[in-house]
Amino acid sequence: MRNETLTRDQAKVMGRFEITKALVAKLHKDEAVIGGIGHTNWDLWASGRRPQNFYMLGSMGLAVPIAMGVAIAQPGRKVFALEGDGSVLMQLGALATVANRAVGNLCIIIMDNGTYQITGGQITATGQGADIVAIARGAGIVQAEWARDEAHFAALMDQALVTNAPMLVGVRTDDQKPFGQTERDPPQLRDRFMRGLGVKT
Repeated sequence: MRNETLTRDQAKVMGRFEITKALVAKLHKDEAVIGGIGHTNWDLWASGRRPQNFYMLGSMGLAVPIAMGVAIAQPGRKVFALEGDGSVLMQLGALATVANRAVGNLCIIIMDNGTYQITGGQITATGQGADIVAIARGAGIVQAEWARDEAHFAALMDQALVTNAPMLVGVRTDDQKPFGQTERDPPQLRDRFMRGLGVKT
């Protein structure tokens, strides 16, 4: 990863669903993906029903802690956390823990549209000037960077699949509606994910 000084305002606003599909298309080794609540989760669902995907329901801010737990428990598996800006702002301490534990097989992707879209579009702190990538770097995640555009995002994902250090990628996204909606059956979602990780038969 290049040492970029790109700021949030300099990053291109991209399609959340298209970015999610681009990530999923690169996963060929049973990588785990933890989808945060709301539209980020629903777009992951619509991008392909992988058993290694976990579709979190109703637990705002916990995609990164859950993904970190999976990554620690299965150090040989690459793990991605897909989280929104509003949700990650609720659990900023998790970023410092990821850095302190040096969870090298974890990549955090923040879909940042500057609003709490699912609850009515209220403005988040990132929409008022907070820079989640700068916050992540301050927390100790050295490999934290804004995706400049779609091609840069693809290159960052290629890097994430081979690096052995925690990464965080910020993505400026639009406010398009999701392209599906996750089934709301928590036991089934949990069991499918556990089987996908090989921890339940």
